[in-house]
Amino acid sequence: MKRIIYADNAATTPMSETAIKVMVDKMENCYGNASSLHTVGQEAAVVLQKSRETMAKYINAEPREIYFTSCGSESDNQAILTGIKVGARKNKKHIISSKFEHHGILTVLERLVKQGYEVTFLDVYRNGMVKAEDVANAIREDTALVTIMYANNEIGTIQPIKEIGQICKDKKVVFHTDAVQAGGHLPIDVAAENIDMLSFSAHKFNGPKGVGILYCKRNINPERLIEGGGHERGRRAGTENIPGIAGMAAAFEESCLHMQERAEYTSKLRDKLIAGLSKVPNSIVNGDLTNRLPGNVNMCFEGVEGESLLLMLDMKGIEASSGSACTSGSLDPSHVLLALGLPHEVAHGSLRLSISHYNTEEDIDYIIETVPQVVSYLRKMSPVWEKIEKGEEKSKLEQLKK
Repeated sequence: MKRIIYADNAATTPMSETAIKVMVDKMENCYGNASSLHTVGQEAAVVLQKSRETMAKYINAEPREIYFTSCGSESDNQAILTGIKVGARKNKKHIISSKFEHHGILTVLERLVKQGYEVTFLDVYRNGMVKAEDVANAIREDTALVTIMYANNEIGTIQPIKEIGQICKDKKVVFHTDAVQAGGHLPIDVAAENIDMLSFSAHKFNGPKGVGILYCKRNINPERLIEGGGHERGRRAGTENIPGIAGMAAAFEESCLHMQERAEYTSKLRDKLIAGLSKVPNSIVNGDLTNRLPGNVNMCFEGVEGESLLLMLDMKGIEASSGSACTSGSLDPSHVLLALGLPHEVAHGSLRLSISHYNTEEDIDYIIETVPQVVSYLRKMSPVWEKIEKGEEKSKLEQLKK
C-alpha cells in the first residue's frame, strides 16, 4: 500500500474525532429546526446557542456577535458588502486591502471597482508583510473599509493585525480581517485587536466543510446576502446546519485548548523542513521566517514547473500544493508570489507544504529526502535549467537574492 503523507492542511484539514462524534450525535438525535417552537426544535435551538457561545468565547466576542455562514468565502463577501453599506451612510466609497488577499476578497473588490468604488491595493514587502504605517497613510476621509487578512493562505505570514486595528479605530474606519487560516491556530482577541469583522471556516481547523462564521461587532448589522426567513437574527436566511455548526464549535474548542502545544510541535517540524529543503540549490523560502503560521512552508525551486513537481510528489505519496486550492486549476503563477516581487519563471516553481499536529518526524524526514530527488529529476528535463547550468542564462533567483 502506498504511503500517504498529507501536507496540504492549508487547503483543508481532516476532521477530528471529536468533531465527527459530535456531528454524528446531532445528526441522529438533534434533527429539529431551531426556529420551531416545539420541543424537538428548541433542543436544536439550544445546540445552536451553545455553539455560538463556544465560538464567541475563544475570540473574546459576545455570542450575539457570531453569525453562522456556509464558509469563509461567504463570510468574506458578507463582511465587505457590510463594510461598504456602513460607509455609504456617510458617502464613503474607498476601500483599502492588500495585493495578496484570498480570492474570496479580491474578486469581490474587483467587482466593486466596476460599480464605481475605489480600492487601494497595498504593496506587500519581500517578507510577505503588510506594514501598518502603509495602511495609515492610505486611509482617507472617504475610506469606508480596511480588509487585511490575518495570515496569508499561501506563504503563511502573520500580519500586524493589532496595529492595523488600532489605526482603524483611531481613524473611525471599519476593519475586517479574513482569519480563515488563523482560526484555531493562532490566539485571536477581537476586542484587544480592535477587529470589527472577522471570517472563519471550520474545515481549516479540523471541523466540517460547508460551515463558517462571520463575527460582526455588536454595533454593525451584517448586510444580507440571502433573503428569506428570520434566521441568524434576520441577517442570513436558511435553516441552520445544526450538525455542522456543532461540529465546528467542537473542533474550534479542541483546537484552542491545544493550540500552544500543537503550535510548538508543528513549528519544530516546519523549521526542520525549511532547513532541509533550503539545501536544494537555487531555492528560496517565501515569506517571513518568524511571523508565519506554525505549519506553513512555501518554497520556489528554479527550473521546475510546480504542476509537474506536485504530480511527481503525489506519485511518491506526498500530498502538497503549489498555492491556494481555490485557484488550483489556473496555469498562471500565484498572485501572492508575484506580489512579493518574484519573477514569473520562479513563481511557477512553487511548492506549499502545510503540515499539522498529525504529521510525524518520519513524515518530515521523508519529505526532505524526496523533494530534492524530484526537483533534480525534473531539472534534468528542463531546458531552462540546462541554460542556467551552462551559464547561457542568468539565474533569476540568484539575482533576486542579491
